[in-house]
Amino acid sequence: MPRKLLERLVPHRRVREHPSLRLFGTAALHSNLWHLNRRSVARAFAIGLFCALLPIPGQMLVAAGLAILFASNLPIAVMLVWVTNPLTIPPIFLTCYMVGRWILGSPIQPFDFKWSFEWILDLPAIALPLLTGSFVCGIVAAFIGYVSASSFWRWYVVRVWRTRHKDRIKHALHLD
Repeated sequence: MPRKLLERLVPHRRVREHPSLRLFGTAALHSNLWHLNRRSVARAFAIGLFCALLPIPGQMLVAAGLAILFASNLPIAVMLVWVTNPLTIPPIFLTCYMVGRWILGSPIQPFDFKWSFEWILDLPAIALPLLTGSFVCGIVAAFIGYVSASSFWRWYVVRVWRTRHKDRIKHALHLD
């Protein structure tokens, strides 16, 4: 991806000192977590998209922990978690539930939301298919995100190199 575009989108470097990152200690201060290069950005896309599809609270903390563990770009991994937001959660998690149900071969469970104790007791019936489907969809999204980000970055760099080469040739021909 173009470095200048990402530098504008990624939060300022003072984010390193944010109190929420104290949980990770000095590991969050490692310089590789803040560099923009093809490998770290591609890993961040994989981590962010995988964590976005996990139906758990604290997705951003999980993404930050995995970004630190795998030395990927921390801000991009955390920002990509917001692929799932209040508008996208219902269709994404419904798709994950259907994939999990298909993988496990379980029947569709009726899901009527009611504020009752019985409704809470019915949650385990949908939890296993949802978690299974979320994990599988997360792995697929992570793979697609990694390959897409890496491929796009490479395409962009090759395009810039070819443009520079053509400009150099034009400039050399005009000097004669």
